Amino acid sequence: MIRIDNLGLVYYQFKGLAAEPGLRHGFFTRLGGVSQPPFASLNMGASVGDDAAAVAENRRRACAALGFADGQVVTPYQVHSTVLARVGQAQGGQVIEATDGLLTAERGVALFLRFADCVPVMLHDREHHAIALVHAGWRGTLDGIASLAVAAMQAHFGSQPAQLWAGIGPAIGPCCYQVSAGLAAEFAKRFGAGVVSRPASGSSHLDLPTANTIALGEAGVRHIEQADLCTACHVDEFFSHRKEAGRTGRLGALVGLVA
Repeated sequence: MIRIDNLGLVYYQFKGLAAEPGLRHGFFTRLGGVSQPPFASLNMGASVGDDAAAVAENRRRACAALGFADGQVVTPYQVHSTVLARVGQAQGGQVIEATDGLLTAERGVALFLRFADCVPVMLHDREHHAIALVHAGWRGTLDGIASLAVAAMQAHFGSQPAQLWAGIGPAIGPCCYQVSAGLAAEFAKRFGAGVVSRPASGSSHLDLPTANTIALGEAGVRHIEQADLCTACHVDEFFSHRKEAGRTGRLGALVGLVA
């Protein structure tokens, strides 16, 4: 990914999308905001105990960095589901209840989700000028939200999976994501033994980014770019719910279509 430092506001862009005409995107770090510890400083989560005015200012800064106004941004209240919603200009400035993925083909609309270890999955259909942004935690990954997003792009926009571009954003890596033996077995059964590792400690570690990559491939997606950035390894730049014992902020991911 490409690291961008814009007057202290730090975010990453996929190499495969950075120069895409009509599209702007960014995976924001924890740097460049106004929140105080333990949410320092670019916390995008309004439900973690941070000051509401600080969160609003952080979101304004992120939107401004990519050239979007608040009224163009649509965001969901994320609940670790597989619910997806098609949105457009009519939903600008709104929060979509109990949803973990958004898709649109309307210009002037930006999709905004929050993360703190879970996997951001971004889809882009160049032919139909459509995008999707998905929140995939372990539950959503196991329940197939990535492949459901591909199917939704097909159903709503006529997208062909083989022509979609997909990106896997910064998320907790197998180096840091220890899980129960039972959950590891479920993932190994669904995605293959390669998504589970056992370091010298003997504990089970899960590779969520790879599991989502496998799901996308099974759905027919051929062009997939992985960030390969572990949020738990790099708490200097990212919030990590696991590494910071749940007392932390949320990272923002933003993607939108422009004329």
